[in-house]
Amino acid sequence: MITLSQLTELLGWASVLNLGMLVFSSILLVAMRPFITSIHSKMFDISESDLTISYFNYLANYKIFSFIFFVAPYLALKIMGH
Repeated sequence: MITLSQLTELLGWASVLNLGMLVFSSILLVAMRPFITSIHSKMFDISESDLTISYFNYLANYKIFSFIFFVAPYLALKIMGH
C-alpha cells in the first residue's frame, strides 16, 4: 500500500514532468510554428489557421488537466503536511 508521503512525492514528480512537457511544447510551438504547421497541415489536411486554434486548445487543455490532476493534489498534500 502506498503511503501519503509516497503519494505526495509521486504527485510532485508527475507535476514537474507534466509542467516540463507543457513548457517544452509551448516553446516548440512558438519557435517552430511555420515548420510544424506546414507539416501538420499536409499530414491532416487542415488549414494553418485552424491548426493555430488547435494548438492553443491543446496547450490550454494540457495545462488545465495538469493543474487539476497533479499540481492541485500535490499542493493539498503539502499543505496537510505530508
